[in-house]
Amino acid sequence: MTDLSYTPQEEEFRGRLREWLAKVLPTLPAKPAPDDWPGRRAYDLGWQRMLYDAGYADVRWDASPTVRLIFLEETEKAGAPYVGANFVGLLHAGPTIAAEGTDEQRARWLPPILRGEEVWCQGFSEPGAGSDLAALRTRAWRDGDDYVVTGSKIWTSHAEVADWCELLVRTDPDAPRHRGITWLAMPMDADGVTVRPLRTLAGSAEFAEVFLDEVRVPAAGRVGAENDGWRVTMVTLSFERGTAFVGEVVACRRVLGELAAAAQRSGRWDDPVLRRRLGRLEAEFRALWRLTQWNVSAAEASGGVPGAGGSVFKLRYSHARQQLYDAAADVLGPDALDLDRPWVLDRLSSLSYTIAAGTSQIQRNIVAERILGLPKGR
Repeated sequence: MTDLSYTPQEEEFRGRLREWLAKVLPTLPAKPAPDDWPGRRAYDLGWQRMLYDAGYADVRWDASPTVRLIFLEETEKAGAPYVGANFVGLLHAGPTIAAEGTDEQRARWLPPILRGEEVWCQGFSEPGAGSDLAALRTRAWRDGDDYVVTGSKIWTSHAEVADWCELLVRTDPDAPRHRGITWLAMPMDADGVTVRPLRTLAGSAEFAEVFLDEVRVPAAGRVGAENDGWRVTMVTLSFERGTAFVGEVVACRRVLGELAAAAQRSGRWDDPVLRRRLGRLEAEFRALWRLTQWNVSAAEASGGVPGAGGSVFKLRYSHARQQLYDAAADVLGPDALDLDRPWVLDRLSSLSYTIAAGTSQIQRNIVAERILGLPKGR
């Protein structure tokens, strides 16, 4: 897809997928309540199992980046369930294990993720190591066939329903910050793991703080070499910033159309300032979709792992999403304070996007150093 177009084979895949989605989506049960996490886990994994049985589950890892892009685009357009509770397994940990794991690790962890049997969470950020992830202090030392881990993690999505955690630990406290880190797969039911849910501004509790008190993690769960975890982490983050937001771009374009229709119904469409604002956002998200296609083409040429272009996308998308939901508040007027109205909770959620998955400041540094070739700041 180097010319940002699709081959006949790719379009044939798109057609088959559309036909299947049109047939199965009306058969899905009602979605559970937002705060019913066991129910949401069951619902999300049930959808994943349907994808697996229909032969679409392995599209995420075994297909080309272009076919994955088509899959994400069409499922979002059709209103199919999002990856939900297992987004870390499907979008972060799974692709990382597929790219960096041993044959044994891929055989152990990838099939259960694809079959909708196991959920993963991400243990990267800490109270003192968020944007500056290399400052993490959770300690691990080797003891026979295990690592013994002590520390804490924060903003751990869906930890309360997770089976496994992709965990970053410091295994060499005397090494330079980026060279003493190791990537481990930690079972969440291990002794010494305590999960404490965190409530967000919107009232949801999908995040948690995780406390680790001499947790024994089998060394067989180490992905990559000891102290090589920073490099492995960069692979994880490249997936997180490069392709994990594809469906959200499609969703934002749909919301933009809904906003225009709502403005027309309410009479706000007569405001030329609002029309220009929505038109500018339409151009913005069209450009982001083209950038996504370009990033996918670049990943295809480099073996499937997204590159630094993902940071360009993440930087611009984070701000565009906030601008989209600010426009939604303008269209809603006083109703923008009603949490039961459409788009209001999404607006609150959008505030986190310039922080989540790497702050905008971090993305600017990556763009400056890895794309523009500028020297590192002192």
